[in-house]
Amino acid sequence: MSAEENKAAVRHFWEDHLNTGNATLCEKDFAPDAVNHDPNSPPIPPGPEGITQLITLYRTAFPDLTATVEDMIAEGDKVAYRLTFRGTHQGELMGTPATGKQVTYTGIGIDKVVNGTIMEMWLNFDALGLLQQVGAVPSPGAMAKKAAYYYKGKEVKGQK
Repeated sequence: MSAEENKAAVRHFWEDHLNTGNATLCEKDFAPDAVNHDPNSPPIPPGPEGITQLITLYRTAFPDLTATVEDMIAEGDKVAYRLTFRGTHQGELMGTPATGKQVTYTGIGIDKVVNGTIMEMWLNFDALGLLQQVGAVPSPGAMAKKAAYYYKGKEVKGQK
């Protein structure tokens, strides 16, 4: 397949599966033994079943989640891309209850595509930024203020 056809296969996943929440079509788009190498994802089985689980996980937490493909480059059987994710935190996300907060975070991925089917996916997104936006992890500014407040027991002006 051409580089353009490989790019179309990857774009199809983000626009027609994640953005719509339609995970049922993954069987045609992912190899039965496709592997997701995302270090931020919980352990999932290989193939369409695992990808379906991921879509369900994120669409449950963010029912309006969308991924915008900002850039895409292909060479041979590899497609590299840059994404921006947007959504509203309306369901539990890995133990963090819904906050109603809107989030925006980015990611970069490289997929291996063979005959129009995704065989491997390496995705790394700003998980820390996402967790900070939903309040699961304090932001650096909040942590610095707290540290300054407690530094040697001295109160920082304007802090309690």
